[in-house]
Amino acid sequence: MAVREAAASRWLRRFLWLLLLLWGCVSPADFLIVEMEGKNQTVLLNDNVTISCKVPGSTPLDTNIMGIIWYLKHQANETEHEVFVMYADIQKAFRPGASVSPAGLEKGDVSLHLPGVQLRDAGEYRCNVVVTPEEAQETVFLKVLASPECTLFPEQAMVKDDGDKYILCKAYLFYPEDITITWHTWTQKNPQGQEISAVITTGPAIKNEDGTFNITSRVRLEHNVTTYQCVISHISLPTPYRLNFTQFRRGSEMGNAWWTINILNIAGYIAIPVAAAAIIGLIYCYKKRYYSQLFSPISNTSRKPPFGRHDPVPQEETKELELGALTAVRS
Repeated sequence: MAVREAAASRWLRRFLWLLLLLWGCVSPADFLIVEMEGKNQTVLLNDNVTISCKVPGSTPLDTNIMGIIWYLKHQANETEHEVFVMYADIQKAFRPGASVSPAGLEKGDVSLHLPGVQLRDAGEYRCNVVVTPEEAQETVFLKVLASPECTLFPEQAMVKDDGDKYILCKAYLFYPEDITITWHTWTQKNPQGQEISAVITTGPAIKNEDGTFNITSRVRLEHNVTTYQCVISHISLPTPYRLNFTQFRRGSEMGNAWWTINILNIAGYIAIPVAAAAIIGLIYCYKKRYYSQLFSPISNTSRKPPFGRHDPVPQEETKELELGALTAVRS
């Protein structure tokens, strides 16, 4: 019994060695494989993306016996459909703009290029390569993100809200829906700043027609706070987005800050044209008086001595001056 077991063991070892030898005699190029850069890839909305898929090896591929099919499976409904198909020299794109570079095919680069990525392009992509008679495939998940556009501005509350002032922080057109908005304040007593939550109201995210979202958060202004900061965190942002608002008036002046600025602006707009009109009027009156005196009739009794002369003017000289003045007026 022991002899038979030993013989069987020796036979099994020889069989395994034979398999190893046969495996070593087969070239790795005889087995088709494809490689992708990771299992997940991220792209921003409206950007271009290239989903990598390559056949490793130094041997050029024969594109005449080669076929490529790219599939997309949507995460929402788990349906899969073709995105791009190529057999030999025949290519067809089922998604507008989808392409595979012909220059890279012989080198084994069958990466898929998608221009202007939209939210509907997100999902699991499957790269299927056939080099007769071999076939290989790999998958990667494409995630599409949209970075929020952020604004910060004051809001004048209605009378029913007791005239309170608020700062609005709005984030637009972001995707996915998950987003975090926090508020920080700085005061003269606490220059290091702190996060607040007591006077904050943040509404729900509102979905837009294109699938992106909007959200609004507001904080009520306090008399002792000098600076407010809205901090927006989203998966599409490498660092949180920060927006600051500084109050330049405190106490009783704070409530009238915006109205004071508007009144000063309006007063400036009115004062400038009024002052200009007054100056023009003064110049006009001065010139009118000057020319009326220059061309008024001259008499012996009312004529003033010219150029400061106070000595009596001879009668002959007076007649000559009168004739000269009348001649100037007529001309």
